[in-house]
Amino acid sequence: MPETRYEVVGGEVVYVSPADQPHGSRHSKLSALLEAYVDDDFDAAADMLTRTSEKNDFAPDGSVYPAAPDPETGGRQLEHLAFEVVSSESLSHAGKKAAELAKRGVRRIFALDVERQRALEWSRETGSWSLLHGDAVIEDEAFVLPLPVHALVSAARADDAVARALLAKANPVLTAALAETAAQSKAEGKAEASAEGLLAVLATRGLA
Repeated sequence: MPETRYEVVGGEVVYVSPADQPHGSRHSKLSALLEAYVDDDFDAAADMLTRTSEKNDFAPDGSVYPAAPDPETGGRQLEHLAFEVVSSESLSHAGKKAAELAKRGVRRIFALDVERQRALEWSRETGSWSLLHGDAVIEDEAFVLPLPVHALVSAARADDAVARALLAKANPVLTAALAETAAQSKAEGKAEASAEGLLAVLATRGLA
């Protein structure tokens, strides 16, 4: 339901509790990663409502959808990817939502289990969650780089993964900083080389 903490699941209004510290922290990391990794033709959102049927209204924790508006309706297009931060106990409930999102046309749905630090992807074939290996990556046309699973589920900060994505996208701030650093290094290298050359000449003349 728009602008509320409620979702509609199977025609039943369900209250979505605020996140505790582990879940809240993972929500934040997820948002940062998706924002960094999405390709220019896509956009990322948090808690964006999606209606899957007359009886279901969901707001995945993270969504990736085409940046261009729907050519027919003028509104936003359906998300291609959806992410849910879950606990082991809520995984079955997330499965019900995943099944509805898949039926609606969402291409891929993922669950991030905070307690067990694992990621799962919904399988249309089996109608259940499939565990992703911790060293795996999520490759998708919506991402500028493959997104490492460990960056999504690890308790560590996701800064390195975000930085890699921003470098791949040639982020102007990072590009300028790298260019400045390279120029400084080049200047320092020339100065060092000049000093070494001078010392070598003096040494051959017995003056150093």
